[in-house]
Formats: sequence, structure tokens, C-alpha cells
Amino acid sequence: MKLVKKPWGDFKQFTLNEISTVKILTVKPKQKLSLQYHFKREEMWYFLTDGYAEIGNKNKKYKKGDIVKIKKKMKHRLFSKDKTVEVLEVSYGEFDENDIVRLEDNYGRI
Repeated sequence: MKLVKKPWGDFKQFTLNEISTVKILTVKPKQKLSLQYHFKREEMWYFLTDGYAEIGNKNKKYKKGDIVKIKKKMKHRLFSKDKTVEVLEVSYGEFDENDIVRLEDNYGRI
């Protein structure tokens, strides 16, 4: 992410002339995404609210405005404790919903 200052304020630039897919992920209270990794893409998460993530083997609380970069083949997932979590996700590279290797999943999708 690049922060660009302007006389009227600023803007946050997440991509520039790159192949990318942008989503806003919403995780309901007490829910979690599958523990997963990807072969074809990297991801950048920009927390729109406070929230939680498991990256590699570590669980951590993140604050609104925090940024997490996830490399290819790195295990990751978002989760919520008691409040809804919202994250802007920018995927870099070839995006394919089939490029998800699920290691754990509460919804029977392994």
C-alpha cells in the first residue's frame, strides 16, 4: 500500500497497473474462514475493522488500518470472536477460486 499526500488530504493506493482481484470479506461473529493457502496468488489484507487472523502458525489480533501480506503457499485465515470483521482483500496474480487448498474447514469443504 502506498500513501499519497494531497493538499486536500490523502489516498491509499493498493495496486497500480497490476493484475489483481479486490474483495471485501465480512466474517460474522464467532465464525472463521477455512485454514488455506494458494499456489497462484499472493494476498494483501487491509483491516476495515478490528479483527483476528491466523498466519502461518500464529494467531494475532489486528486493528483497523493494519495491513497483512500473505505470500503464496502461506497458511492463513480470518476469524471473528464476538464482532463482525471486515477486511479489504487484494489478490495479486492469477485469481482462481479453485486455487484454494483447505487444511481445516468448519463447513465440510475439504
